[in-house]
Amino acid sequence: MRKICVVVSARASYSRSKTLLSAIKEHSNLQLQLVVMASALLNKFGHVASNIESDGFEITAIVTNCLEAEYRTSAAKTTGLGIIELATIFDHLRPDVVVTIADRFETMSTAIAASYMNIPLAHIQGGEVTGNIDEKVRHAITKLADIHFVATKDARSRVIRLGERPETVHLTGCPSIDLALETLNTAAPVSDPCYLYGGIGLQPDLSNPYLMVLQHSVTSESECAKIQIDSTLEAVRLLGMPTLWFWPNSDPGTCEIAKGIRTFHERNPDLPVHFFKNIPYATFLHLIHQCACLVGNSSTGIREGACLGVPTVNIGSRQSGRERGKNVVDAEPETGSIVTAIKYQLTQSRYTPNFLYGDGHAGVKIAQILAEIPLTFEKKITY
Repeated sequence: MRKICVVVSARASYSRSKTLLSAIKEHSNLQLQLVVMASALLNKFGHVASNIESDGFEITAIVTNCLEAEYRTSAAKTTGLGIIELATIFDHLRPDVVVTIADRFETMSTAIAASYMNIPLAHIQGGEVTGNIDEKVRHAITKLADIHFVATKDARSRVIRLGERPETVHLTGCPSIDLALETLNTAAPVSDPCYLYGGIGLQPDLSNPYLMVLQHSVTSESECAKIQIDSTLEAVRLLGMPTLWFWPNSDPGTCEIAKGIRTFHERNPDLPVHFFKNIPYATFLHLIHQCACLVGNSSTGIREGACLGVPTVNIGSRQSGRERGKNVVDAEPETGSIVTAIKYQLTQSRYTPNFLYGDGHAGVKIAQILAEIPLTFEKKITY
């Protein structure tokens, strides 16, 4: 039986691996080892570890390595601490394969520790193109990884052009699409998330068209984080629509975003805007599916939004270059541009679902490949 160690470091990495965790757990020839680290353990970012346990997964080990996100040194030091701690954990767990997800800076810890310890490394969501530090991290992990699970045909082509052997690059789709389709087919919609999951602000009337906002700091523009979030907040104020707003990731600039949100709430207590730190991902997906428009710079609107047909306004450069469907309209991080884009999307009916990022079976496909593929940690560039 192969021991598969999956490392979850943030809210997004859990949402994009949940169906894979279930598939590994249920596979007769695989044993799941689950390591949770970094911002996934922190209350200020929603304590994702609690969601993991409530979903029925046993956490094998934790790594408390996340430093204060505001400083430019934090990401580097958090990554360094992660390497040190994960090396000890991998030495104790002796996994046959380590799995790392996507492109947040914390995933570098997983990739480096596994590579130096001669443990085969599998990477999910390589080969995509974006802005932000994510772009550098994603391709660096591709070069450290031995097995690649990509979401699109173009992503597979890029990974191969980076010098990876084609037989190691598997087009599986993105596991987050599995969860989006599964949730919509099985779970009941939530009518009162503010009561169930707390947060601050008025309780918007969700029987009317409402917005959802999820906007992160752009690490290469962190000095502009406050200006950029203020622009989005002002756009929401001008529109006056019921709005559900979700807390950003742990990145340089996040504290400035938090400051902007708190100031806005204090100055506009009567607006129908409610702010959440975190809610169960199934509920989050239902709310996205029902919203009039998803606003911000998260890849959620581009990935899950495409398969759900949700009108999406993508702000700024964080997702620059990422493949997207017709449901996405781009806006500059400036109030007028954001308002114009949202108003345009509000005139659109639901978009035809686009399955660019997968057909809903990625988790099972990845688990089966992990059970069967020959394992090696030696590689050479192929071109």
